[in-house]
Amino acid sequence: MNNPYAKVIISGSPISKSNFKLFNIRGRAILPYNSGKYHDRYALYEEQIAYECRNQNPGLVLSESLIAVLKVYYKSKKRHPDTNNITKSIFDGIEKSGLIVNDAQIRKIIIEEFYDKDNPRFELELFGESLYNIEYKISENPVLKEPINYSPPPNKKNKLRKPVKVLNYSSEYIKCHCEICGKKVSKYDIISANKGKTILCKKCFNKLFK
Repeated sequence: MNNPYAKVIISGSPISKSNFKLFNIRGRAILPYNSGKYHDRYALYEEQIAYECRNQNPGLVLSESLIAVLKVYYKSKKRHPDTNNITKSIFDGIEKSGLIVNDAQIRKIIIEEFYDKDNPRFELELFGESLYNIEYKISENPVLKEPINYSPPPNKKNKLRKPVKVLNYSSEYIKCHCEICGKKVSKYDIISANKGKTILCKKCFNKLFK
């Protein structure tokens, strides 16, 4: 029986998927990958995770239910993504690598947050539940530690997106028309997202960041 265990270490500051989403006319989230803009970072990060994951675990496929232990090392204590949000980013990349077949396999997860300004990274260990178990224990510190206090994020405002008009387009129409303004797009002005399934014109794309 093969040992149902894998470890993945990815260098670089972890990023959150939620920071790189755009929304089309139907209100559906899309992830651009060839726009030449900042938002391409997530798709590239996901590719990096998939590539490194496969290199570090060649030929291994875990298909059973799993326990995950995730250790995230940020550059700074003050500025970093919400740790709870980056798990989706990480497991999307792990699934894409083929190491796991579905991120729903992760039935138990422990996340720990650390700081390493010289070597930001995440370290992920996966344990198959057929062989491994996990136990929880919380105890009081023998000596009281300085509390780490948090405040609301600076961008926490009740901003409501303007409602958008939902239009019913044929599949042939969508192939050559912007999903936001509905205008025909030339091949020189096309920006594709969602793995080529979504078409935007450059004008509408640029308006999203103003």
